[in-house]
This record gives sequence, C-alpha cells and structure tokens, in this order.
Amino acid sequence: MHNNKTPQGEEEFKKELSPEEYKIMREKGTEAPFSGAYTYETKDGLYFCKACGNPLFSSSAKFDSGTGWPSFDEALPGAVISRPDVSDGDERTEIVCAKCGSHLGHLFNDGPTETGKRYCMNSICLDLVENN
Repeated sequence: MHNNKTPQGEEEFKKELSPEEYKIMREKGTEAPFSGAYTYETKDGLYFCKACGNPLFSSSAKFDSGTGWPSFDEALPGAVISRPDVSDGDERTEIVCAKCGSHLGHLFNDGPTETGKRYCMNSICLDLVENN
C-alpha cells in the first residue's frame, strides 16, 4: 500500500525504499523488461508513486506497448515532470514524480492512442490501488 509521507533527504529515501527501488527511483536505474509486476496488469485503479504516494496514472490510460514495461498514454494532471535526459548518448525525456522528484521512467512520442504519448514506467516505482 502506498504512503502519503514524502521522504526528506536521501537517507530517508534509503530507509523507506528497498535497495532495488532506491537504485531505480533515486539513481535513475531501469528494471529488466518484462520483469515488473504491472507489465500486464489490467485491474482498474490508480497508480501511485511508491516513494511518496503521489497519484500518477489512471488504469484507463494504460495500454500494452509490447515493450516490457507498463505504458500509459497520459499522466494525471500535475502528477509528473518531464526533463531532458541525455545519459547514454541518447536524447530522451525522463519522467519524475512531481511531488518527490523520484525517477519513474521515460516518455516517448510513439504511443498508439490519440495523445501520441507513451509513458514507459518502471513497475517497481508504482503502487496500484484498485477501485472497489
């Protein structure tokens, strides 16, 4: 279950997150494709930031991109911030949580829906809270 308390400082993030969560969310890592819990998830609900509990995506925006990571065609209003990412010699758009700044994944402009967007997220960064 997600929390609503934003960790203050990296030491608190290290206490709140598992080593793997910390590596991806705070050190901008990436989980292996097709390994995440939400890659094929189809339940209705909201996806929250695992680090701070910020609501990020609705399940209604999720689609199967075939890439091995959960993909969404839009984020909830004000939920995420996009930043240029030129690591690894690639020009990409990093997506971070607007509340705590944790790395969530990347945004690509090759989505199949009318938005044309593919928010390619790491499952480990997300908590799904199902609709009742």
